[in-house]
Amino acid sequence: MGPLKGIKVVDMTTVLMGPYATQMLGDYGAEVIKVESLDGDVTRLIGPMRHTGMGPVFLNTNRSKRSICLDLKKPAGREAVLRLLKDADVLVYNVRPQAMARLQLGYDVASAINPRLVYAGVFGFGQDGPYATKPAYDDLIQGATALPALMAQTGDGVPRYVPNALVDRIVGLTAVGAICASLVHRDRTGQGQRVDIPMFETMAGFVMGDHMGGLTFEPPLDKGGYARHLSRDRRPYKTSDGYLSVIVYNDKQGENFFKATGRDDLRADPKFATFAGRAANIDVVYAELARIFETRTTAEWIELLTKADVPVMPMHDLASILHDEHLEATGFFPVVDHPTEGPIRSMKVTATWSDTEAEPVRLAPRLNEHGAEILREIGYAPDEIAAMIRDGVTRPAPE
Repeated sequence: MGPLKGIKVVDMTTVLMGPYATQMLGDYGAEVIKVESLDGDVTRLIGPMRHTGMGPVFLNTNRSKRSICLDLKKPAGREAVLRLLKDADVLVYNVRPQAMARLQLGYDVASAINPRLVYAGVFGFGQDGPYATKPAYDDLIQGATALPALMAQTGDGVPRYVPNALVDRIVGLTAVGAICASLVHRDRTGQGQRVDIPMFETMAGFVMGDHMGGLTFEPPLDKGGYARHLSRDRRPYKTSDGYLSVIVYNDKQGENFFKATGRDDLRADPKFATFAGRAANIDVVYAELARIFETRTTAEWIELLTKADVPVMPMHDLASILHDEHLEATGFFPVVDHPTEGPIRSMKVTATWSDTEAEPVRLAPRLNEHGAEILREIGYAPDEIAAMIRDGVTRPAPE
């Protein structure tokens, strides 16, 4: 029923960036065939698990897909992929383009057998610069786009990575948009195309959109950086018994906050009274707010600020977010029954549509769970499948 129903995606991606994008396409209704190596996606081995190869990172990034494993370095494995591509709408890969060329699966080959194919690559760097052939990982791109330097500036001076695969997921989201846009173009013109989604350039724009600052101008007006984001006191506020996330941003919120807390002195202080004043004195403002928040409990603040229409949210940890009242009411973390892993906690598709509601069509597959089924669909006879298993092109079905 999803909006991408009828779209066939061949997913040749591993780890997080590509699989996150293709899971979203599958959740939106596309038929996604995940082509894995004989050993499987490495994320199958990350985290605690009930059965080998079915770790939580894999389970949460590979639903709405079927799995087939093929050795693409063998001619028969490559031939099977080419058969998959003949009627596919999208191919997504996340190795370097040079590796696809070595496998003889470059865009020239794929487009020759299917001119309507959207050939989407998610990889490290744009192909017209000196980094074109460099390997890339989330940590490397975080470092290269100034995130650890920004973290150092707001903390103890030590550069640190953001504790999240931020780059992989942002680039994965960007890839979904680029792929859907390419499908619109294909449907208008009848022609597919190659689309590259590079990690470095995507994240450079993502970070610098906030922090270009005076570097936007030539000559520069300052050294760059968004002062509010870089304030050392921009953090959850400590209350008398915990922490709380609050923002006093626009003038209405400032007026409401100072009224509710009886701080008429701050309402009259030009450093606090207006958006411009607060922006110019953000460190002073944050420090004073921090002192104010220590005077009441978290529950007292939530009640007071909610009544005053000042934006406030709890500061969750990984355990408490599972029991957030809003997420519980919307059923965001449903416990579902996986056919081999038993009860697991899943997550809802976040986008909603009025006419083409989307939801996961299946839970994450075991390695090669659908291999024989997929090979039969593209014309392989039982004896041919048996020969591929015998020759190490694929594996037997999981038991």
